[in-house]
Amino acid sequence: MSPIKRHGLRLAALLVLSVLALQLYFGARVALMTVLDPQSTSFQRSEAWRILALRHELPWSQHWVDDGQLSAHLKRAVIASEDAGFVDHSGVEWDAIEAAWQRNQKAEAKAERLNQQIAKRAASGTQKPPVQVTPKVVGGSTITQQLAKNLFLSGERSPVRKAQEVVITYMLEGLLNKRRILTIYLNNVEWGEGVFGAEAAARHYFRATAAQLAPGQAARLAVMLPAPKRFERNPGSGYVAIRSATIAARMGGVELP
Repeated sequence: MSPIKRHGLRLAALLVLSVLALQLYFGARVALMTVLDPQSTSFQRSEAWRILALRHELPWSQHWVDDGQLSAHLKRAVIASEDAGFVDHSGVEWDAIEAAWQRNQKAEAKAERLNQQIAKRAASGTQKPPVQVTPKVVGGSTITQQLAKNLFLSGERSPVRKAQEVVITYMLEGLLNKRRILTIYLNNVEWGEGVFGAEAAARHYFRATAAQLAPGQAARLAVMLPAPKRFERNPGSGYVAIRSATIAARMGGVELP
């Protein structure tokens, strides 16, 4: 065997060992969550640095509460809004991912056509300055996938990052029960700038505890989850009200873990 081939095999072996070591690290972290509450997530740490760099201070609100202190209304509302099949699926809903990918492909193609038209108008002098259209990206992630990403990964969109998200998702589903997954998710998800977890959100928006949330309040919080910073600016908007009514109507049929 030539030296170049031996060197290549060594590099490949080191790469495989590194990947396996990383998976063992993630697996160990997830296993600890059966008995220990996570103190922070990767997303929270990146947000803390961003806010600190932008504002030179860190307004932050997060208060962990156990499962029994989380309103059943909030659990039902979040499941109805974010992941209707949460109790039944094994962590990943491949049909939803495929549908989201197809919608995103169409949105990107439409945005590209519009940007080409804008560029032509700008070149002819009929539009200045050109405004680029950004496609609206939708996701097909389950609650468990969202938790996997928030706990350990960056917001980067790439096949490698998505593959790692899927692996961690199956670790979460294999090592934790659904109730524990939902508890960790609700205690760490973002509900506004520097507002993390159900207890902080209930206090911030309703001057209540997470256990006291009424069905309508729970539905409003659930509606905010896809874009909490945007909805935080106008939590009483018409869209939030209409969408909240839809979620509230679905809550009665939601099965809790």
